[in-house]
Amino acid sequence: MASTLQAVRGMNDVLPDEAPLWELFEDTARTVFAQYGYRNMRVPIVEPTALFVRGIGEFTDVVEREMYTFEDKLNGESLTLRPEATSGIVRATMQHNLTYDRPQRVWTSGPMFRHERPQKGRYRQFHQLDAEALGFPGPDVDCEQIVMLARLWKALGLTGIELQLNSIGDAGERAAHREQLIAYFERHADVLDGDAKRRLHANPLRILDSKNPAMQPMIEEAPKLVDFIADESHAHFESLKAMLGDAGLAYVVNPRLVRGLDYYNRTVFEWVSTSGELGAQGTVAGGGRYDYLFEILGGKKNYACGFAIGIERMIALLVAAGVQSQSAPLAYVVHDGADAGLLARSVAERLRDAGMSVVVNAGGGSMKSQMKRADASCARYAIIIGQDEASTDTVAVKPLREAGEQIAVPALEVTDRITRMSRG
Repeated sequence: MASTLQAVRGMNDVLPDEAPLWELFEDTARTVFAQYGYRNMRVPIVEPTALFVRGIGEFTDVVEREMYTFEDKLNGESLTLRPEATSGIVRATMQHNLTYDRPQRVWTSGPMFRHERPQKGRYRQFHQLDAEALGFPGPDVDCEQIVMLARLWKALGLTGIELQLNSIGDAGERAAHREQLIAYFERHADVLDGDAKRRLHANPLRILDSKNPAMQPMIEEAPKLVDFIADESHAHFESLKAMLGDAGLAYVVNPRLVRGLDYYNRTVFEWVSTSGELGAQGTVAGGGRYDYLFEILGGKKNYACGFAIGIERMIALLVAAGVQSQSAPLAYVVHDGADAGLLARSVAERLRDAGMSVVVNAGGGSMKSQMKRADASCARYAIIIGQDEASTDTVAVKPLREAGEQIAVPALEVTDRITRMSRG
C-alpha cells in the first residue's frame, strides 16, 4: 500500500472551520484600506531571483539561506518563490509605469515563502497583507499608514499592540554609522558569536538584532544610528512624531529597530503584540520607507513607504481575543423522495435568487440523519420537504438556532417568510 502523503513541514492547511476567521480579517482589512484609497494589485508568487538579491540585499539572511530558489528547466533561468511582496510590487510599478502621471496607493495579499525552521508564528509558507504608497515623499503618508493600521486593530477589536518607531536615516548617514559600527565590533571581536562574525563586514546592522544574551552589554554600548542622522532625516522623523501625536497615537521610539531588509531608509516601524500570545514572534506588522528601492532595481529615483501584516500571527491574536467567525448557510433543505427532491432544488434556487445561502442535502439518508446534518451545518433554519409537502406544494420551516415552532409554508411564499423570520 502506498504511504499517505502529508503537507510539507511548515506549510499548513487552512481548514473550512478555520477559514471564516481568515475571511473576517481579510474583509475587514479590505474595507479599512479602501477608506484610505488603497487599491488592490496582484503580482506573481514567482519572480527572477535577481529581483530579491538586488532588492532585499545579497548578504541578508533571507537571500543567503531562506529563499526557495530553483532553475527553470525550460530556459535555465533562476527563479525564486517570493519571500516578500514589496520587491515584486516595485518591479511591476516600474514595468507598467504606474507612477508616470500620479502616485499610487496599492495593497496585495497572498503566500510568501522562506526556508527556515518552523516555529509558532513563523512558517515556511506564510501569508502577508501588504500596503504600499508609491511616489509620496512623506512624512504624511508614513503617518497615514500607521493610523490606518491603528484603525484596523480597532475594527478587529484588538488591543495590546504597541507601536515602535525609529529613523534609520538616508544612505550616506547609514554608511557613516556602518563604518563606526564595524570598527566598534572589531574592537570587541572576542565577544562576537559565529553569526555576528559572519555579518560583521556584510551587514553589521543585523548584529544589533542579535538575541544572544552574552552579546547584549556590548551591543548596548555600540554606536547608535540616531547620532548620525542629518538635519533632513531628523526633520522628517520629528514631523512624523508630531503628526502621530496630533492623531492621538502613542508610540515608543526604539533606537535598535532597523528592520531586516536592506532597502529601508528613514522611517521604520513595527506594531508588536504585548500579550505574549505570539511568544518570541511578537511583531504583527512592520514596514517603513524605501526611497532607494526603485534605483536599486534599475529604475529612476522614486519615493515609497509600505508595510506587511503577518496574517497567521493576526489569526492567532484574534483567536486569543475570543473573536469568532462562522461560515454557515441560512437554511438547510431536508427532503425525502423524488418529488420532494425536485421541489427542494426549486425552492433552494428561489432562495438563492433572493441572495440567501442555502444547502440542499445531497447523498440521500433518512430524515433523521439529514436533520443531524442540518444541525451540524449551523444553519438557522431547516426546510423540510417530505412526500406530503411535495404533493401539496408546501414546505415545513423549523428554526434550529432559536425558539420557535415548525410551520407549514406554501412553497411560493417561503422566500418572503424566511426573509421576515431572519429579520427578527
